[in-house]
Amino acid sequence: MFDPLEIISMKKIPHLLFFFLFLAGVHAQKAEWQTIYESSGYLDTPSYEATIDYCRQLDDASPMITYTTFGKSARGKALPLLILDRDGFTQPEKIRRAGRALLLLQACIHAGESDGKDAGLMLFRDLTIGNPQPGNAGTGGGKSREGAHPPILSPELLENVSIILIPIFNVDGHERFGPYNRINQNGPREMGWRTTANNLNLNRDYLKADAPEMQAWLTMFNHWMPDFFIDAHTTDGADYQYVLTYLMEIYGDMDEGLSNWSKNTFIPRMETHMNNSGYPVYPYVGFRNWHDPRSGLITHVAPPMLSQGYTALLNRPGLLIETHMLKPYRQRVESTYECFLTTLEILGKESVSLRRLIQAADQFTQSESFLKEPFPLEFETRKDDSLMVEFLGVEYEMVKSDITGGNWFKYSDKPATFQLPYFSSTRPVVTVKLPRAYVIPPEWKTVIDRIRTHGIKTWELSEDVTLAVATYRFKNPKWQQYSFEGHHPMTNIEYDEIIDSCLFPAGSALVEVMQPAGHIIPHLLEPKGSGSFVYWGFFDAIFEQKEYGESYVIETMAREMMIEDPALKTEFEQKMSTDSTFAQNPQQILNWFYNKTPYADKRKGIYPVGKIYDPKVLESLKR
Repeated sequence: MFDPLEIISMKKIPHLLFFFLFLAGVHAQKAEWQTIYESSGYLDTPSYEATIDYCRQLDDASPMITYTTFGKSARGKALPLLILDRDGFTQPEKIRRAGRALLLLQACIHAGESDGKDAGLMLFRDLTIGNPQPGNAGTGGGKSREGAHPPILSPELLENVSIILIPIFNVDGHERFGPYNRINQNGPREMGWRTTANNLNLNRDYLKADAPEMQAWLTMFNHWMPDFFIDAHTTDGADYQYVLTYLMEIYGDMDEGLSNWSKNTFIPRMETHMNNSGYPVYPYVGFRNWHDPRSGLITHVAPPMLSQGYTALLNRPGLLIETHMLKPYRQRVESTYECFLTTLEILGKESVSLRRLIQAADQFTQSESFLKEPFPLEFETRKDDSLMVEFLGVEYEMVKSDITGGNWFKYSDKPATFQLPYFSSTRPVVTVKLPRAYVIPPEWKTVIDRIRTHGIKTWELSEDVTLAVATYRFKNPKWQQYSFEGHHPMTNIEYDEIIDSCLFPAGSALVEVMQPAGHIIPHLLEPKGSGSFVYWGFFDAIFEQKEYGESYVIETMAREMMIEDPALKTEFEQKMSTDSTFAQNPQQILNWFYNKTPYADKRKGIYPVGKIYDPKVLESLKR
C-alpha cells in the first residue's frame, strides 16, 4: 500500500528538493520571457528603455535574432530594429539568396497606439526562444546560446520568410508617456503621444520627409525593400463589433498583378484565419457621413503621404491594420498578433509567387510601357456605384446636443447587424503624361536632397545647358490659412502648360522616371501630385513678387499705356467693374499696371522643374 509519508522521508528529501528547484527554474525561465504587457495582466505596455532591454534579451537568447538601430530621432534617441532570420542573416541580399521573402512589421508610428509593439515582441519570442530544431539555428549568425526552451510556434514559419520589426517608430512621442494621451482608447494604462518631438505626424510625412525619423525610415526601407509591409494602428473611429479592421491598396493605384494577388489571395486567407481565431475582421471603417453607420460605408485610395499608400507605389503590398480603440487592450494586442501570424503563414506559402509579381511590377516601372499610359495622380470614390454588405455594428441613436446643437451619436452595448451600401469603386480624376525625366536646377537643393532620400537615382549635369522643356506657369495660387504638419499647403493649384527655354546650370539634377520608384517621382514633382513638393510649399518662393513700381511712376505710365493700347483700357475697366475688392485698393491697381510693363518679373510663377520627353535629349544629358 502507498504511504504518503514515504515521500518526505529523510532519504527522499534531496531528490524532492532537486525536483522543486527544477520546477522553480522552469517557472523563472518562463517568467523571464514574459513581456511587461503579459506580466501586468495585459494592462501595460513597456517604456522605450524597457522595450530596448527586451529586444537585447531576444538578441542575446537567439542566434536567429539581431537587434540593431536604423537612425536617430529628433531628440537623438536610437530607432530600434529587430531582424529575425532562421540563419541569423542580417543583410537583405543574403536573405533573398536563401529564397526567403521579407516581411516588415511596424508599430508605434503613432506612439499611443502600442498594440503592434506588444504583439511583435511576443511573436519574435514565440518564434525563437530555444533551438527549434538542432542545426537549424545559428549557422549564419555566429552566436551560441544556452538555457533556452523550445519555441511555441513552428520553426517552419521561418522557412520561406524573414521578419523585420520596428517596435517603436515614433520614439520621442513614445516617451511622452501618460494616462491621458488617447481620450477614445481603452488601454493600456499609460501610452505615448501621437506625434514626434517636433509635433509632426509621421503618417503624413512619407513624401515630404521633414522628420529625421522619416528620413531614416526611407533609407532603411530602400536598404531592405521588404516584400510585404504591415503598419499597426488603433483607430479613433465609431463603435462596432470588429476588434480589427484593415486596408490594402486594391482600388487602382497599385500594380494590377499585385492588386489582384492582394484582393484574391491574401485578403481571403487573412480573413478566414482571423475569423477562425475569434477575431472577425472588416475593411477599414469609414462612413459616408462620419459617425453615422446608416449613411453607408466608403473607402478611398490612400495618398502616398500615408504608409500603405507609399509602399503600394513602390510595388510592395502594405497592410494597414486598425484595432478598435474601445475594445480591451488584450483583445487588441491578441488580434494584432493573430494578424501578424497569419501574414507570416500566408507569405510562407506565397513567397515565390509574391516575389515574382513584385519583380514583374518593378520591371514594368522601368520599361517604356510605363510611360505610355496616363499616370493617375488623384482618385475619387464613385458615389453612383455601390454594393450591399453586412456590417456588424451596435445599436445607436442620433440626438441633437443641448450643448453644441450638433449631432450626438450615442452608442449602446447592444450588437446590431446592418445591411449597408458600400462605396468602393474608384476612378482617377487627375492624370498626367509622364516625361522621360525631370530636371531640377541646383538652387533647389532641399528638393533634390529629399528626392535622393527616397532612394531615387539622380544624375548631375556636368556643364551648363540651355534646354527647351515642358513646364507650368501657375495662376491664382491659394494657400491654407492654418498650418498643417508644419506647412501651409496650397489649396488651389492651377496652371497653364508651357514650353520654356532656360539655362540649367552644371549641378542640375536629372531624375529619370523609368526606375523602381517611378510611381513616387510624379507624386513628388508633378504639382498636382498627391502630397507634391508644390503642395507642401517647397516652391513657394516662385510665387513672390520682388519688384514694384512707385505710384509717382506708375500713375503716369498707366495713362500712357491705356492711350497706346485701347484693349488694355477695356480690360482695366472691365476688371474695375467686376472686382470690387480690386477697385477699392489703389495699390492693387498700380501693381496691376506694373505687371503689364516690360519691368515685371517674367519668371514669377513659372515652375523651375522642367520635363524632358525626347529620349535623345535625355541620353545626351546623361553622358
